[in-house]
Amino acid sequence: MPRPRLMPALLPAFLLSLAAAAVAANPLLPGVGEADPRRGVDVSAAPWRAFGRVQTELGGRCTGVLVGPRHVLTAAHCLVAPRAAALVQPGSVHFLRGYRMGEWTGQARVVAYRTGPGFEAARRGPAGADWALLTLDRPLGEADEALPLLRVAPAPGTALLLGGYQQDRPEVLMADSGCRVLAAAPLLLHDCAGTRGSSGAPLLVAEGAGWAVAGVAVGVARDRPLGIAVPAAALPAPPPPPSGPSVPPSRPAPP
Repeated sequence: MPRPRLMPALLPAFLLSLAAAAVAANPLLPGVGEADPRRGVDVSAAPWRAFGRVQTELGGRCTGVLVGPRHVLTAAHCLVAPRAAALVQPGSVHFLRGYRMGEWTGQARVVAYRTGPGFEAARRGPAGADWALLTLDRPLGEADEALPLLRVAPAPGTALLLGGYQQDRPEVLMADSGCRVLAAAPLLLHDCAGTRGSSGAPLLVAEGAGWAVAGVAVGVARDRPLGIAVPAAALPAPPPPPSGPSVPPSRPAPP
């Protein structure tokens, strides 16, 4: 019996179905691609101890980092309500420092935040304004436990670290420690692996004996380890810690 032949008009659809089946069998994570260099890291060790999960009471999940005892840097689009073209209220946002498997080393509620000038919730951009500085209702550590902002853009080729609470492994902090800066202006382009959930994560560079925040991750490529970040050099410095008595602890974060 002769082999059945596909009609020319049906051939594109047939090829598309094969491609879809191949993708389903070998899905590529956005921002990661085929090879996955990410590894779990110890949230009790530096610099990872400054990291935490930013979550809203509407279900949003992102990554953030302490840049002061009461200040967290993240992405502004993490604060957009899921089904509305508006930012959530500050009091509905929580920061869980050192989050791992449903436990954390410190928790605080956000009392105020500042986003990049010109950021529009409806279009979650522009990318250069996609940053947010959160003010917490109480300190979550000492000043020397927070990470400083790098005030000069890193040169192409500079080694980076990127860690985040990512969609495929949301209960642990996953990091790529072998990536680099590709370009530094106007946005920071990098080849770090990080998928959804790493939004708001800091890109770290070695500075002296410690680490500094070179940028805040705001977008990734569809099929490879490639992303963009707002350079920390373009961000305002966090306010100094307030003097006076500490603020009473906030109520627990939602599960």
